[in-house]
Amino acid sequence: MYSTILLAYDGSIEGRLALREGAQLAQICGARVVLLAVVEPVFDPYLAGEVGAYSQRETAGDLKKILDEGRERLSRMGLSAEVRLEMGPAAERITFVAQEILADLVVVGHHKQGMMARWLRGSVTTSLSDSLNCSLLVARLEITDDDLFKAAETNSSNQ
Repeated sequence: MYSTILLAYDGSIEGRLALREGAQLAQICGARVVLLAVVEPVFDPYLAGEVGAYSQRETAGDLKKILDEGRERLSRMGLSAEVRLEMGPAAERITFVAQEILADLVVVGHHKQGMMARWLRGSVTTSLSDSLNCSLLVARLEITDDDLFKAAETNSSNQ
């Protein structure tokens, strides 16, 4: 069904849920897995006075640790993932990488935000659903580590 799955991962609870769902699908489908984290620039008017400047919420070093954690979680499930770190707006970079790797499925976590925050910042999920040429899974299913690794063991013994 899916041959290449892109897992957008930020280390958050929602990101971990997405990683788990995407990993289970990758096991079932025998899919190639690409793990992606995006360093997003954030406009900060205090950095450069009246002109403003762009800073980053997370540094590349922070996200490397997050990616290492994600890679380790996937490895414990018997999955080998290509790891990517991109810089720029999240929806734009996720779409770019999905097209570049010919992803069949992109998996993201759902970050709840209020109406005002959504209006001010926009929704990455909405942007992705408009820009991707493949399927998009917005993960919300809670899966415990025990259930996750039981599923991994069951899948590997059935193959």
